[in-house]
Amino acid sequence: MSFQKKLKSGEFVVLAEMNTPKGINISELVTNARRIKGRVDAVIVPDMDNGIMRMSALAGGVLMNQQGVESIIHLYCRDRNQIALQGDILAANVLGIHNLVVAHSEEMAKGDHREAKPVYDIDEIELLDAIQSLQKGTDKAGFDLDGSPSFTVGCTISPFKDDEEFEQELLLAGRKIDKGAQFIITPPVFDLDHFASNLDKLKEMGVPIIPTVFLIKSVGIARYIANYEPGANISEDTIKRIRKAPDTEIECLKIAGETIKGLKELSQGVQIVTLGWEHRLPEILDYAGI
Repeated sequence: MSFQKKLKSGEFVVLAEMNTPKGINISELVTNARRIKGRVDAVIVPDMDNGIMRMSALAGGVLMNQQGVESIIHLYCRDRNQIALQGDILAANVLGIHNLVVAHSEEMAKGDHREAKPVYDIDEIELLDAIQSLQKGTDKAGFDLDGSPSFTVGCTISPFKDDEEFEQELLLAGRKIDKGAQFIITPPVFDLDHFASNLDKLKEMGVPIIPTVFLIKSVGIARYIANYEPGANISEDTIKRIRKAPDTEIECLKIAGETIKGLKELSQGVQIVTLGWEHRLPEILDYAGI
């Protein structure tokens, strides 16, 4: 069953994020995709996430499809103007990519080309509006298309540190849904109880909610997220559990799997983010019982 059909049916969807290589060696990307073929519903391919120059998501999405794994690609407003974005969207459809996520762009100062100039010709709301327009047969300037694309389109919610920021993100998410977003991907979930406490308001959006499960790789990473990421809610108990484990890596994989299990009871899916540990995705899925 396709990602779109599974989403519409209300079934639990499993997404895995995979970055393209910084170069043209696609062997690791292809191998990792083959490892999880049949176990996930789609692979999300970021487009130069965190401002790191990589092979484009368009190529990554095509490579996923070639391996028999359905793809979802990110779209950002940071790197391209409205003409280039629309051209890529049309190209994606022709190349067999039918799922898009309009995502928040990280600042260029955090990337590896800090001298690069951000574009931000349009914002996320305007980009969603442009996608909607393309699907109706006209471009953003109002000119008719010779054949219109069709997509399943999602959006993201940025991390929030308190209830006030959460309400602001909900208002923004509502505007995104009005412009055609059909599902929402949330920030990483580290505390199931805290996520559950916000779930009713998220469900009021009226679209499927897909929380992110971020693989913690070490005590140091856990401590950093707890101290510096707004609203992460990593508990001291979780940090102690990782520190005291006989095998830290295995314990981190288990925690990710347990989080996925818990989210199956709360949401309509998960996005698994491993940031370089894509080869460990099969183990995470094993621990999650998927």
